[in-house]
Amino acid sequence: MNVDQLFQLLGTVTVVVPVLLFTTIGLPMLGGTPWGEKMTARWTQVAVLTGLGACLGVLSLMLMYQRYDVPIEFGHWFALPREHTHFHLSFVFDRLSVPFAILTYVLVGVIGAFASRYLHREPGYHRFFLLHSMFLMGMVLATVAGTIETLFLGWELIGLSSALLVAFFHERTAPVINGQRIWSVYRVADAAFLVGALLMHHWKGQGDFEVLVDHIAWPVGHAIITPNQALVAGLLFLIAAAGKSALIPFSGWLPRAMEGPTPSSAIFYGALSVHLGTFLLLRISPLLDLSFLLSACVFLLGAATAIFAGMTARVQTDVKSAIAYASLTQVGLITAEIGLGFRYLALAHIIGHACLRTLQLVRAPNLLNDYHTLENAIGARLPRRPGLIERSISPQMQLNLYRFALERGYLDAGIRNWLVRPFLGFFKWCDSMEAKWTRLLSMSPHTHSESTPHSEWEEVK
Repeated sequence: MNVDQLFQLLGTVTVVVPVLLFTTIGLPMLGGTPWGEKMTARWTQVAVLTGLGACLGVLSLMLMYQRYDVPIEFGHWFALPREHTHFHLSFVFDRLSVPFAILTYVLVGVIGAFASRYLHREPGYHRFFLLHSMFLMGMVLATVAGTIETLFLGWELIGLSSALLVAFFHERTAPVINGQRIWSVYRVADAAFLVGALLMHHWKGQGDFEVLVDHIAWPVGHAIITPNQALVAGLLFLIAAAGKSALIPFSGWLPRAMEGPTPSSAIFYGALSVHLGTFLLLRISPLLDLSFLLSACVFLLGAATAIFAGMTARVQTDVKSAIAYASLTQVGLITAEIGLGFRYLALAHIIGHACLRTLQLVRAPNLLNDYHTLENAIGARLPRRPGLIERSISPQMQLNLYRFALERGYLDAGIRNWLVRPFLGFFKWCDSMEAKWTRLLSMSPHTHSESTPHSEWEEVK
């Protein structure tokens, strides 16, 4: 077996293992005879270790033979020769995708081992591991995707598993509403992603990343489209990244995502899913090199998010929301680093931050218990000293900033008043126009059209 065949084998194992895991857990559940808890946990561990071993094997071969861009082809699936439009399923193992894939397998394996004990005898145990395997499948597909279409497939699987895990405790109202809110924000991000992908196909005839950057490995590739095209496509992908990574103005869904179980909060909103938007920006980073305005927008959005999240994290009243906004602060800094052109620094920042937040979120309940034990031992609250910023601004300014942070920047209220209500109002107007037109055609004083009750939408906040 030569080197290329070995690359093909290991790369195929890396991609196929999550699909097999999802299938083998899901099919018995579909038949009404799910595996036992131990069997589910052990098979998850075996699959994760197999995929991790294959991915580490790819990394070893890349370092040994100094191959920094290894494509894995699965054939052409669609072609229109006259329109120069092609689609084929391909994956790429390079200096961006391999570290992300290894990080994904490591953290998903850690959370799987933690959840097998944390959710022991939980009624939704098997449902959690099914969605957990769906997330692993989507994350691996997205990170090693060689085309924009494959990345979008993984992107959608991650979003679906995310929303379903937020609504995991569906017997309560709040998780279901918050899961729906997150899915709505993801729809906006997905729409921007799709338009950007269509533009890539229109300009280049296919969505292959290697064609976009002239067959040069990340991060030194040069995009072969015009600066104006790079600006338009880049802004669309920036909106998609903002929605997926909770950058402003989409930050309001992040604390709502804490309704899910602690293991899913750790792997999604502390480690991997929250960094998927920054991964997308790293993947399309050659576009940023063509447009200074696009790079400036990425930097400003990241810096503004970091400042906003840093203020908001300091006033949260529960530990999971505080960690979530602390995580968003670092995501904002990573986005700013990408805008400034520090690609390797951003990649290292993502890996270190993902590992740290995973540990913090899974240890959060024990940490609270440790603090209570310490306070009971000393008989008082732990002393807190004001920071430099608190000492340098007036009490009135501190109060104003506190109110701003406590209301989470009024982002939810702004979106509700300036986006949701006009959107609903427009479609209610369309509904009334349809009702009038129906009455006119039927010569009837009544209509069968039913408008959406206003109170239903007022309750969703």
